[in-house]
Amino acid sequence: MGIQHVDLNTDIDNILEIIDRDAAAVINNVLSKDDLNVIQEELEPYLKNDIEGDNEFTGFQTKRVGALMARSPKCRELALNPKINALAKKFLEPFCDGYQLHFTSAISIGPNEKAQILHRDRGVWGGYVPRKIETQFSAVWGITDFTKENGATQIVPGSHKWDKDRLPLESEIESAEMKAGSVFIYTGSVMHGGGTNNTSESRTGVFLHYAPNWLRQEENQYLSCPPEIAKDLDPELRDLMGYSQGGYVLGFFTDPTDTEGKFESVSPKKLFGDDGDRFRIETSEKLVTSSAKKS
Repeated sequence: MGIQHVDLNTDIDNILEIIDRDAAAVINNVLSKDDLNVIQEELEPYLKNDIEGDNEFTGFQTKRVGALMARSPKCRELALNPKINALAKKFLEPFCDGYQLHFTSAISIGPNEKAQILHRDRGVWGGYVPRKIETQFSAVWGITDFTKENGATQIVPGSHKWDKDRLPLESEIESAEMKAGSVFIYTGSVMHGGGTNNTSESRTGVFLHYAPNWLRQEENQYLSCPPEIAKDLDPELRDLMGYSQGGYVLGFFTDPTDTEGKFESVSPKKLFGDDGDRFRIETSEKLVTSSAKKS
């Protein structure tokens, strides 16, 4: 079957048709060489550390670096990429009234790494979310070329529609090959995993995943990027990270040191001087009916 490649100007509805069919696609040539150089420079101080995984799933020759919103200004731009966010919003909106940045990581698969077991990302919630609810829209930005030889992500197109116990034939497994600067998108329901790296160079990608605003995030954004750092970020990015409410009273906070009642059960946006939040009670009746609208 292969993985379909599209251009950046491809209509989002056309891309989502591919996602509905295959649960995966590659958008070619989104980042410039200058963008890639900046990202590599920003990540190098962290990826140079001796931080390979200690089990088969994370990889004994694979480095994983998180907290990208705190560490990499260029990765913040990727997180807010208009095309990816438009796709994430439209893909997830049948299952939520807002979405959030769920996970950030730079993953560098080193030489001699073995293939990761094929899995579905939605498994992070233990299988308790019904399969009819899509949990993730994921983007992998190629910082280096992704090839079959250097560990490009393996994926099983169409497996999001399979019975959960069906295993793929070897012929059904594809490699998400792409040039550096391209972005591989896929869903939380498709079988995939890191590939085998048979080369002498590392394969590096920036992973930014999006999820409905009512699910717990895989990466704790509030510890990875605490308020003293988040205060200097774009408000749109802060909201995306979860420094806002994900529904009426969903995600409010109270400052335990506040003795004046200024920060008592308020939106996190108030930390940054913003009193506005789109989730407000208009009427009691509307609150009750909206909370049951998907039942």
